[in-house]
Amino acid sequence: MAFSTDETYRDGTYTHGRSEAETKRLILQSQLYEGVTRRLFEEAGIVEGMRILDVGSGSGDVALVAAGLVGSRGEVVGVDVNGAILETACKRATEAGFRNITFIEGDARSVEFSGTFDAIVGRLVLMYVSNPTSALRQLAKLVRSGGIVAFQELDYTTYPSLKRPDSPVANNLIDWLIAVSECAGVHIGMGIDLYRTFVDAGLPEPVLGWTAPIGCRGTWPGYQYVADSFRSLLPLIEQYGIATSEEVDVRTLAERLHSEAVAIKRPIILAPHVTAWARLPAK
Repeated sequence: MAFSTDETYRDGTYTHGRSEAETKRLILQSQLYEGVTRRLFEEAGIVEGMRILDVGSGSGDVALVAAGLVGSRGEVVGVDVNGAILETACKRATEAGFRNITFIEGDARSVEFSGTFDAIVGRLVLMYVSNPTSALRQLAKLVRSGGIVAFQELDYTTYPSLKRPDSPVANNLIDWLIAVSECAGVHIGMGIDLYRTFVDAGLPEPVLGWTAPIGCRGTWPGYQYVADSFRSLLPLIEQYGIATSEEVDVRTLAERLHSEAVAIKRPIILAPHVTAWARLPAK
């Protein structure tokens, strides 16, 4: 997570918490969405030799994608308020053979960076910010003239339309996910709101994209990803009185979701990711 719980900003609560299990969930998440992120960066024009700021690095997945694109002549600086998870990010970068990534613990809005960046990127970070427009306007000042701003955010607002009478397991998950996100102050429509956020922040109109992983086969990793997500969400789900651990039953969730999908012959659609990128005017 890029941003802090400092009362100065009054950001939303990171709904998935901070634990070893959450770190593993983030890595699985990247397996499902990494292709989306890579296409976003390539389309936006991130190339070899660039200096990139990755906002909300987490376990380092986005930084790894960016580092591969900018190569040894480029540099990636990742920032996150969770120092513990950055230890995992550093280890993964080293194991992957990258020497062009630096991770910094702190709030991206208050860290003093040296120099400017060719691009600033982030995945699933603006949705937790109390004022995404203000945050994006501030962060964009770190980008050089003619540089790139590229973000990727979830959008839950279309989820209710996926509910069907014969899919009670999936229906409950949709209701619980939206409820816990709203209680935590998360912007559940951040994906669709990216266009407005860019424009209101004084940036050029962004190029947009929309992707949602979908699957039904038993080997599809989406089932486990959903179960892992609700394992991380469960403390807040119970805290807010949305559902009990017995109702969620994380232990059997992946199996039950798969059985339901197969029984009704209807695939599961994971949360859509909306991508947006814009290039700042050259001065």
